[in-house]
Amino acid sequence: MLKIENLRKDFGSFTAVDDVSVNMYEGEIFALLGHNGAGKTTAISMVTGLIMPTKGEGSFRDVDLFGQMKKIRTTLGVCPQLDVLFDDLTVKEHLEMYYTYKDPSQNFLLDDEQGATMNKGDEVAKWLDKLYLRDYEDVYSQNLSGGTKRRLSVAISLIAGSKLILLDEPSSGMDLTSKYKLWDILKEIKKGRIIILTTHYMDEADYLGDRIAIMGEGKIRCCGSNFYLKQNFGGGYKLLIEFTEKLRPDKKDELFANMEK
Repeated sequence: MLKIENLRKDFGSFTAVDDVSVNMYEGEIFALLGHNGAGKTTAISMVTGLIMPTKGEGSFRDVDLFGQMKKIRTTLGVCPQLDVLFDDLTVKEHLEMYYTYKDPSQNFLLDDEQGATMNKGDEVAKWLDKLYLRDYEDVYSQNLSGGTKRRLSVAISLIAGSKLILLDEPSSGMDLTSKYKLWDILKEIKKGRIIILTTHYMDEADYLGDRIAIMGEGKIRCCGSNFYLKQNFGGGYKLLIEFTEKLRPDKKDELFANMEK
């Protein structure tokens, strides 16, 4: 279990994350939904140790999230919002490099036998195939499309036995076919892992999220399964407006202004 209590981040007088408390469980995809500026990326950055919280506590498998981050990083996988790739390395070389950095023998959630069977060649081949990267394994990252770069970033986060996976808008820049394939892969590999996924899109959260948390102004406004959220807050409304030729432009503007109020 990943447990977060009263997580807060202040930047001067601005509070980006405001006393967030939440539990996440193994075998679960936890979707964090919200608009730009809601606090999703800041919250993710604190969980990965990229920035320190102003206050708050957290633990993963009873290991202190902020005091023992070095230990947690042995089993942590991150796909950042912006791809962190090297122009002069191929897809395969990226995976080999990150496998070496992460070193499964140091993963505190893998025993010696698991670490021994997880050799570099097999792991790299596994994620090349799963993320449909085999045709690009010898292509330099600078020559990849935006969607292929995102798939590579996801593969990097999953390689070497990662058990705590944080994906910050992983499907951004992907075409629809690649996006749907990625969704199916994430549902397939979630067993034994905690996957935290941030997104702008309700359809993505709805399809992938075992639980969905909606953030706004740094707070979690609601949290639960998609069925729970729809049951308690409704499935939304569809408003159809048909204008006649008699409606003058100034009247149309007045109508929308009243609707916004």
